[in-house]
Amino acid sequence: MSDYHINIFYSDEDGAYIADIPDLESCSALGATPEEALAEVERAKAAWLEAARESGKPIPPPRYRPAIYQATV
Repeated sequence: MSDYHINIFYSDEDGAYIADIPDLESCSALGATPEEALAEVERAKAAWLEAARESGKPIPPPRYRPAIYQATV
């Protein structure tokens, strides 16, 4: 595992695609397309990691994997 898992799904409530990183608390973004949501969450991840470093907060290692991934590996 070299990077954080990213979930991307469509939200009817928001009318947009949501991307989130389960290992990084409250790190998510939205976009009109899955690609846009992915690009936005990559920016959010960079900001999240920078803020954690600057404040001295621990950065969790990438651990989350969806159950389907775990069943096939």
